[in-house]
Amino acid sequence: MNKEISNALEQTKEIFAKLDEIALQNQAKVIAAFRKNEVALRHFNGTSGYGSDDIGRKTLGEVLAHVFGAEKAIVTPLIASGTHAISLALFGVLRPNDVVLSVTGKPYDTLTDVVYKEGIGSLKDFNVKFDTVDLQNGQFDYDAISQYLSTNKVKMVYLQRSRGYAWRPALSIAQIEKICAFVKKIAPHVVIFCDNCYGEFVEEREPTQVGVDLCAGSFIKNIGGGLAPTGGYVVGQSDLVDLVAGRLTAPSIGAEVGSYQAGYRLFYQGLFLAPHTVNQALKTSTLFSYVLAARGYEVTPHAGEHLGDIVCSIKLNDADKAIKFCQAIQSVSPVDSFVTPEPWSQAGYADKVIMAAGCFVEGASIELSCDGPIRPPYTVYLQGGLTIEHGILALEQVLKML
Repeated sequence: MNKEISNALEQTKEIFAKLDEIALQNQAKVIAAFRKNEVALRHFNGTSGYGSDDIGRKTLGEVLAHVFGAEKAIVTPLIASGTHAISLALFGVLRPNDVVLSVTGKPYDTLTDVVYKEGIGSLKDFNVKFDTVDLQNGQFDYDAISQYLSTNKVKMVYLQRSRGYAWRPALSIAQIEKICAFVKKIAPHVVIFCDNCYGEFVEEREPTQVGVDLCAGSFIKNIGGGLAPTGGYVVGQSDLVDLVAGRLTAPSIGAEVGSYQAGYRLFYQGLFLAPHTVNQALKTSTLFSYVLAARGYEVTPHAGEHLGDIVCSIKLNDADKAIKFCQAIQSVSPVDSFVTPEPWSQAGYADKVIMAAGCFVEGASIELSCDGPIRPPYTVYLQGGLTIEHGILALEQVLKML
């Protein structure tokens, strides 16, 4: 093993031990949810047609709601991605002339058109006003938020837990809890929504356990444990989830229909494995952070700092290095290792992006992957890792490239 990596593993033992404890607590929470809802083999069976008596779909939602300490959840393969889940939540709850305030700045790139682009059925087309207050050095701007909430009739406060393509740490559960209490004190009836992508099982609690009213994410990220083949979720207050269900299908039928012929075993099994899998991803992120910081690269978060998501951001300040970094990750992937990724114009992104994702499930960023926009300062965002062993091998390849 590379000496730098060997030294890093020794120096991060205490960090890894803390991550193990978080994983243990989350595993206990998941098992309790499975037991309470009496998950059985019959819940794994597929359905066809309307799926109006699909016990597997119904129980999966109840299990997830229990895990999140929430009233209700939709979990379905009919949701194609995290962006789709978030969009459903927004369009399900918001109505023409409503006002949304994002207190974490502009949302992730793939949501830009959902919010702002005209003529495509965006929020703007429905005259929904979406304003933003930027974070200040990773912290909420409480004065600006207070002023806005006091002078505008706001329907929803929007939180993005992960960093997206911004250079900032992910939000901690403690930060989310504090901002929720702050917002509700000023505007008790506002709906607090959280984009939870990349954040599930990183800490012992989820946003819906600390004041968030509605939460959404992808099942091919953390929560699917590397096994879920597709899908997404929306979880939170029952009345809000019902509104989202009406957007997912139709207001008259909501979550009462929706079949899936392939069956739900991989969703249940992925959710069961997710606390351990997220633990592996966090260890991989910590290892990359420690070694690359020691090499002089600017990274966030640093090893030992709070982890709010599974992402490690590395500022390379060189387009060629960013491309080669992603190519190095791809070269040690279990799938498509022979492919050389190149920057390209992908739907939903303002700049060309490069993506390394040699995954068993296409685009599953709980599996070891790396991407970034080709724009200064040429930052790459490493996430996932089903095993720390794979992370070690990938880091060795990156160090050879650097």
